Amino acid sequence: MKVMQMLKVVLVVLFLFSGLIGCSATPPPDASGDQGNVVQSDMSQQEEAKGVDDKSMQGEAVPTHEAMAGMQRINFDFDQFTLSAEARAILGENAKYLNAMSNVQVVIEGHCDERGSDEYNLALGESRALAAKSYLVSLGISANRLSVISYGEEKPLVKASGEEAWAQNRRAEFKSVK
Repeated sequence: MKVMQMLKVVLVVLFLFSGLIGCSATPPPDASGDQGNVVQSDMSQQEEAKGVDDKSMQGEAVPTHEAMAGMQRINFDFDQFTLSAEARAILGENAKYLNAMSNVQVVIEGHCDERGSDEYNLALGESRALAAKSYLVSLGISANRLSVISYGEEKPLVKASGEEAWAQNRRAEFKSVK
């Protein structure tokens, strides 16, 4: 029994030691004797980038989203993107508003609560926004006026934890494109 415990300790030490040997600080030279094609340069000695001015990052290049007074957000159940009867009723009212404001472009933002991985929540947020878009299109709103974006859990409405806060963060919001 004592021999088996000693053997386990020796194997663990050998395993750890082999891991350290495998992590070499310098890469092995390739066949030509060169250390690779990495060229080091001192970036502090480089000239500033040319062709970029202050105006290039302003203006219409990146549209902004602003809240729309006539549009209400909708909420979703945990881990769901199906529209409840309440959400459908709200979307019906939103469609009436959009019919009256026929020149407005809308971004539908999908949001999630903080539970779940970033990747999962981004996908779920997109599904929520797409569900809202599809329903608005079924009510006669042109798909060309509607776009979707998912923020996942990145922009919570309520920054607290708990079911009440999470329920408010599981939503789709409607913003005008400026």
